[in-house]
Amino acid sequence: MVAALSPIDQAKFVAARRSVDFVEDGMKLGLGTGSTAAWMVRCLAERVRDEGLQVTCVATSARTADLAQGVGLKVVGIDEVRWLDLTIDGADEFDANLNLIKGGGAALLQEKIVATASDRMIVIADAAKEVAQLGAYPLPVEVIPFGWQTTKALIEETLFSLDVMSREVALRLVKEAPLITDEGHYILDLSLKRIGNPRQLALVLNQIPGVVENGLFIDICDVVVIGHGDGRVTVRDINSGKVETGSVDVTESRNIFADLD
Repeated sequence: MVAALSPIDQAKFVAARRSVDFVEDGMKLGLGTGSTAAWMVRCLAERVRDEGLQVTCVATSARTADLAQGVGLKVVGIDEVRWLDLTIDGADEFDANLNLIKGGGAALLQEKIVATASDRMIVIADAAKEVAQLGAYPLPVEVIPFGWQTTKALIEETLFSLDVMSREVALRLVKEAPLITDEGHYILDLSLKRIGNPRQLALVLNQIPGVVENGLFIDICDVVVIGHGDGRVTVRDINSGKVETGSVDVTESRNIFADLD
């Protein structure tokens, strides 16, 4: 099963596997959403089972909660624990300052709440997610359904005063119907190509009526774990400036692939 992994999936797996080394007994953890985070949940469950770790988890989406509970992890609501030791999540893009674009999995609101309620945030990603400047990946913006077309028009108008290359805004659809987030909202995807000032854009977007939250995570991520298709892993800590390299033996975790779709 491991041998059948594509290079991109192997990169995601080794990043996920390395990230759970940061987990310690007794921790309260935030679990991210997305394909790379799904690997992480499986790897975490393996450590919990094999080492007898006692951890309490808060999921950033219903599908992550279902997965985590299905592999034996204890999942509670954020208000039950209030504060977390660590959140591990994926990203759609990250830059040299560990600023992120997130929300490809439509869970950006809960992801940002959980990440900011944590002492540390670790991002797990394959090497292709690193960019010199954010913006190639569409920026998700979560909006309330009421008046969403007005909100969309306000966003489009606002973008003309900001340092971006493109200004296309589209409603995210699923089978020709609006995607509905776990909180009952819509997602607008902003195709900007280049974001010259992510901090300014994040602040301005959240001032627009109808906008709930945007997918720019600024000064939230502490560590990024970057996986490569050949099994190498790079760990970069933005606070200490340290960069560590190593590798992960995927054959040691063969059993977690058994029922992973």
